[in-house]
Amino acid sequence: MQPFFVALFAASCYNRYKGVDTVTKKQIALLAVEALKTEYPDSICSLEYSDPLQCLVATRLSAQCTDARVNMVTPALFERYTCAADFAESTPEELAEYIKSCGLYKTKSKDIVAMARVLCERYDGEVPHTLDELTALPGIGRKTANLVMGDIFGMPGAVVVDTHCIRITRRLGLHAETDQKKIETILRSLLPADESNDFCHRLVLHGRAVCTARKADCDNCCMNAFCRKKP
Repeated sequence: MQPFFVALFAASCYNRYKGVDTVTKKQIALLAVEALKTEYPDSICSLEYSDPLQCLVATRLSAQCTDARVNMVTPALFERYTCAADFAESTPEELAEYIKSCGLYKTKSKDIVAMARVLCERYDGEVPHTLDELTALPGIGRKTANLVMGDIFGMPGAVVVDTHCIRITRRLGLHAETDQKKIETILRSLLPADESNDFCHRLVLHGRAVCTARKADCDNCCMNAFCRKKP
């Protein structure tokens, strides 16, 4: 941990011991970034893909479905559909046969085909890189758009607000919101732009291993010294 964070951490512990809470949300966010970076050095997305289109499709399939299940489905899917034109020339009914085990497959297949057609009509089959362009695609929300912007295009300031992010950042005391867009805006103001995308990936790892929805294992949490959640 960098000297700044060591000093901040010590001040936090001292003030909390004395009954004084002077640590700001910005400081908590910086402490969380460093703690998670130490705990989870690798911060890759658990979805498997090899290009922007596959990232877009895989993330759409992951809605209300585990990443592990999506990764079981996508090899055959991406072998059949290798580009936006392949998806665009297909039908939702044909595509649905490849993704049935992902859940909500009828809606997802319609969205993916419609999305691919827009990509072919407006972007020559390529995936755009701005938030407004991505969220204008059928079935693509801000979470998916931020993932593509951060992981594929390496754009700073990408904040992927999923269930793990919402839960853990609330427990940390960074906000009291439930609306994803509001949380995204708050976190973007608190996190270093070049750390935000990796931070969100690390939250997923931490949310699965320690700070689960069912129970927060505070005794084994790398952030328990400054987290606002009551054990």
